[in-house]
Parts: sequence; structure tokens; C-alpha cells
Amino acid sequence: MGIQFVDKADLWKSALLLNLKLRDRFRIAVDDHRGRSAVLSPDGYFSSTIHRWLTRFRNFRRESLPSPPAFYRRRVSKDLTAEEESALFRMLQAVAIPLIGNACHVFMNGFNRVQVYGLEKFHDALLNRPKNKPLVTVSNHVASVDDPFVIASLLPPKLLLDARNLRWTLCATDRCFKNPVTSAFFRSVKVLPVSRGEGIYQQGMDIAISKLNNGGWVHIFPEGSRSRDGGKTMGSAKRGIGRLILDADTLPMVVPFVHTGMQDIMPVGASVPRIGKTVTVIIGDPIHFNDILGTEGAKHVSRKHLYDAVSSRIGQRLYDLKAQVDRVSLEQQSMMSHDAKTSSERAAEILHRVDWDSFGMGAQFSEESSASSNKQTAQTDDGNVRYPKRGASSEGGAISLKIKKFMDSTEMMGFAARGLFMNEYKSWGESPKIGPLKTWKEYLDVNLMNRGGLRQDTHTC
Repeated sequence: MGIQFVDKADLWKSALLLNLKLRDRFRIAVDDHRGRSAVLSPDGYFSSTIHRWLTRFRNFRRESLPSPPAFYRRRVSKDLTAEEESALFRMLQAVAIPLIGNACHVFMNGFNRVQVYGLEKFHDALLNRPKNKPLVTVSNHVASVDDPFVIASLLPPKLLLDARNLRWTLCATDRCFKNPVTSAFFRSVKVLPVSRGEGIYQQGMDIAISKLNNGGWVHIFPEGSRSRDGGKTMGSAKRGIGRLILDADTLPMVVPFVHTGMQDIMPVGASVPRIGKTVTVIIGDPIHFNDILGTEGAKHVSRKHLYDAVSSRIGQRLYDLKAQVDRVSLEQQSMMSHDAKTSSERAAEILHRVDWDSFGMGAQFSEESSASSNKQTAQTDDGNVRYPKRGASSEGGAISLKIKKFMDSTEMMGFAARGLFMNEYKSWGESPKIGPLKTWKEYLDVNLMNRGGLRQDTHTC
């Protein structure tokens, strides 16, 4: 039996001819390379019918079911729970929140200064709102520790012990939930994770709405991120705050507040908060949306426009409060500078009333004062001589410099602390010279003589 060799070129031509014959006979196309079914090709008779039915099904599904890019009201059940509601995290919350909250309260009110305007509005909304009425607080975002530092400074310590009724808040997963340790910590202080770029219908937003449906309190930063310039400006309110308010079963009470000064406590790039700073907080009236939702045309307005209208109103209210808190902060700074100037003038007044001759330093101080007075005396255009006011800061500075020549600053602070330089007087008018105290005189005599300074006989007053 002989072996017949088949040419590959002839075999390829035969396959092409077979494909052409099948397409002409059955009006279908054969695709052997991809292995697709012939009936799904759009060129054939059968495939066109199936394709038409698939298109109808897709259109029906698109029209009947909401798609992720569209805006709609998603119902969230009250029973929607997360890992934060487990028994373990409830135990952690009961311990961590009171400890951290009271520590932040002591830090803000003890090591720093907090000035709050309208605190009764915040406490009234927190304690006296109707039962099962949800609460949403909104504020600007200046520093990474705005929450919990500012929130803790507004609450009395006894309220910070009630972990179940304190706020829930949201934080980006790339900041607060990077690893299991930080995730466990932030979940134990009632922080919900949200992912950047996943939109307003993600799980973290649904869980926050479920907290509102149970009458809880949620705090959120409508800007979505911290200020880029240290709190000088504010970003626009994002659409997520609109969904948080409108998709809740009961319209929540919305209380805004704006603060400034946190940029000094925790500047950008700092790892440890600073002390000795002043934070000013202004709490506004609750924001109402009856004119947006109460009209008949609101039913025919798209969900997107409703979200935008609510977020715009919140953003505008925060802008107004921001202008107020900036104005109050400037007024406080000017008052503090004026008080500092007044204090220096009073100190100079007291120094001028001391009988320096009793210390053996009268000649030096009289020369300093006369030289300073000659420099400050000037003639006006009409020929009159204008003398400097008594107790000017320049004279006080000269006296202070003279004192520093005789004794160290630490010694001066020691005398001030012992009350050796205090005098009770009723007015700032003319009064008798203040006699030096015996203890201070003896101290000066001993120390100045040892240093080769003034040498004179001691005498009592």
C-alpha cells in the first residue's frame, strides 16, 4: 500500500473553499481560530436574530435597573452592620473613645486655648433633638487632627464617656486603613472606611447612612480633604454630603461649624502637635432644606441636582462662617497686641516710681532718662515743644537694660516671684516714691560690692 503525500498549500486552499461554500450555503461564517459559535456572528441569519434579542434585553435591563453611573436614591436598611458593630469592637470603643476623647479635651483646653462662639447650639442639637432624629455635623478641614481634637474640645468630659452616642466619621482607606493595626485602631474609635474614586454609592457611605437611620450622629468634612494652604481657603462641598443627607430615612439635623488655629497646632508635615496656641470655633445655626425638598417640583428634579443643591447650600454656609471666624481671629490678634503694649507701659510706669537713689543707682538712671528725653523731645511747627509721655516704652526699655547690667534675668524673675517688686496703688496718677525693701537692698549691696560695683553704706528705709 503506497503512501500519498499531501501538499500543505493544496490543503489550505481546500479549507478556504470549504469555508466559502458553508457561508454561501448556510449564510453563516466559520471562525476556526477563535472557536466562537457561528450562530453569534452578526453576518449570519441566525446570529442577527439572537443579536437583536440580546440588544433588547440589554436595553430593558438598563432602563429597569439602576446603573452605577446614574444618580438615584438607594435605600439603606437599619440592619446594615459592619465589622465595627461586632462585640469585640464595641468593647474596644467603650474603652478607647473615653480615654482618647478626654485626653484630647485636656490637651485642647489645658495646653492650648479654645474660644467657642455658639456652643449652646451644638449642645442643644446633640442633647435636645427629638428621639431617633439623626444628626450631621459639618466643618472645614484644616489639620489631620481636626477630628478628634476639635470635637473633643466642644464636648464636656461626661459626654465623652458615652461611646455609643458619640460621632461616627469617615476616613480614606489610603490614610487610616493602610494595615491591620491602623485599621483596628480607627475602627475602635468609630471611623468608617471610604475609598477615593469609588463614588457616592460605596459601602462606607451606605454604612454611614445606616447610622443615621438609627438616629446616630455622623461628622463629615464636605471638602473631602484637608486645605492645601493651611486653612486660608476652603474647597467646595462634594456631592457625597448631599447623598448622606437626602438618602437617610429621616432628614437629619445639620449643624455647621468652622474653626481656625488648628494649622498652628498641627502644621502640614508635623508629627507632634504643638501647645500654647489659640483655636477659635464658630458654630452656626442648623441648616434647613425645606425650600429645596418641600416644593412640588422637587419630585421631578433629578437626584443629581438635588444632591448638588444640598451640598451647595452647606458649602455656602461654611463659607459665611469662615469669613466670620477669620474676622474674629484678626480682632483677637489686634487686642492681644494692644494688651501687650499696655502691659509694657504699666511696667515702665512702675519702674519710674521706684526710688532708685536708695539703691545707689539714681545717677545712672537719671542720666539714662535725661538722654532718652532729649532724644524724644521735638519741636512742632508752631514752635511749641512736645515732650514724650510719662512711662513710654523706650524709657522702660532703657531701665530694663540698666537693670540687666546689675543682675541676671533669672534673679529678676526670682524677686518678682517673691513679691519684692509689688506695690498696691489705687490710681496711675502722681504718688509717693516706692521705698526699696530691705531684703532687696541687702542683696544688691552684697552682690554689687563683690563684683566691684557700687560701694556705699547700707541703710534701712
